Amino acid sequence: MRQLFLLFIIVPIVEMWVLIQVGTKIGAFYTIGLVLLTALVGINLLRQQGLSTLWRAQQRMNSGEMPVLEMVEGLLLAIGGALLLTPGFITDAIGFACLLPGLRQLIVARMARHFTVVQAGYRAESTETQGKNQTIEGDFKRHDP
Repeated sequence: MRQLFLLFIIVPIVEMWVLIQVGTKIGAFYTIGLVLLTALVGINLLRQQGLSTLWRAQQRMNSGEMPVLEMVEGLLLAIGGALLLTPGFITDAIGFACLLPGLRQLIVARMARHFTVVQAGYRAESTETQGKNQTIEGDFKRHDP
């Protein structure tokens, strides 16, 4: 909780400092324009990547698979979108990292090592935890010849 509190104090202060520094170099009007431009580009990228991720999740569900990676990508897309709507260049950089497909997939791959997704009758695990205490649920019928 303490780290989260520090994050909410330090990030806005650093963002203000960066905005002031950029504003003194290129002017306040251009700085505001850049902030608005990154928000507009981010919203369009969020829409495009969100639809792509949703389509991939539906494809996996239609094939009977659990869309684990797509769920984590959706979480990162939401975080990235929120960061892009927050005024500032540092939050924009982190937000774009969450929205760009290559960087997002690297982040998801690192995060997926720490997740285990459980669904009724289905359990999807990361490759690091596979093979440990696996439970398979199901029905069977015995056919005697």
